[in-house]
Amino acid sequence: MTLIKKPFVFARHAQSTYNAAHLIGGSTDSPLSDIGIQQAQNAAERLGLIIWSAVFTSTLKRTQQTAFYAVPKQEVIPHAQLTERHWGDLEGCSIDLQTPYEITPPNGESWQIFEDRIIGALNDILGQYEKPLIIAHSGVYRVLNKVINGTPYCPRVDNLTPIFFEPSQNDTGWNITPIKGKFL
Repeated sequence: MTLIKKPFVFARHAQSTYNAAHLIGGSTDSPLSDIGIQQAQNAAERLGLIIWSAVFTSTLKRTQQTAFYAVPKQEVIPHAQLTERHWGDLEGCSIDLQTPYEITPPNGESWQIFEDRIIGALNDILGQYEKPLIIAHSGVYRVLNKVINGTPYCPRVDNLTPIFFEPSQNDTGWNITPIKGKFL
């Protein structure tokens, strides 16, 4: 699948209780930690000042709480297909036990099904909105990296680091820029 070439901003949710404990969160509905709440409140100084065409999250609490604090004056649209990969029997286990992405975890979701689901959701959003904000999960970022750069293997995106995705001017790819300070 290919990604519709329209600009958007992606941000991984703020720190969850599972992140803080170094556990595989996946589709488990873990809330934000106290640090995560503070991260999201701090992000409002930048993200909350922008009038987004739309703000999307997954249906998991950690993304919705992030949006609640980071963009408090905007309507948030939960999108079930943006939910993190289901890691099956590995959910709640140490992050050290995470398998390579192309291996389906026991009773979990395969990479291909996950990738297709995420690209379908992003294309649904990009087909309707100009420059939306998407607050989702590190797995979503890995799908973006796979589609754009050919591999899901990349450094883990930090909690609540907004990243601007913009089609390159010559239409050969994407410009991917972590956002610092004032933007857009």
